[in-house]
Amino acid sequence: MTPADRPDPAGPRTAEVGEAAGPVEPVGPVELTPTAGELLRKLHAAHGPLMFHQSGGCCDGSAPMCYPAGEFRTGGSDVLLASLAVAGVEEPVPFWMSTSQYELWRHTRLIVDVVEGRGSGFSLEAPEGVRFLIRSRLI
Repeated sequence: MTPADRPDPAGPRTAEVGEAAGPVEPVGPVELTPTAGELLRKLHAAHGPLMFHQSGGCCDGSAPMCYPAGEFRTGGSDVLLASLAVAGVEEPVPFWMSTSQYELWRHTRLIVDVVEGRGSGFSLEAPEGVRFLIRSRLI
């Protein structure tokens, strides 16, 4: 990974989530749909501060996993792509991705959305009958 490919050293990028009917205006490499923002507010109310990690491995590796903040240990093999601001949630929601997955997706804007159906049992939304899903746009 070259320095130009790394997240901004001045700090995490932020995507603001509003109440609009479509995807928010992209600010960083990751954005949330309004539906994802609603689910994050619900999960935050039940579990407190949250985080995302996307590994690219097994167990729904193409889907971002949502955990209580700090529940998933990140390290040198992970990249912090964004720190997402969600209306109604005090603290930003960090979005981490494994470096190997980032190398494959670094030329895309990631859009976190929600679809019906159960995903991995590891992610907080699994009992809700929905799952987070990544949609992407080339940049």
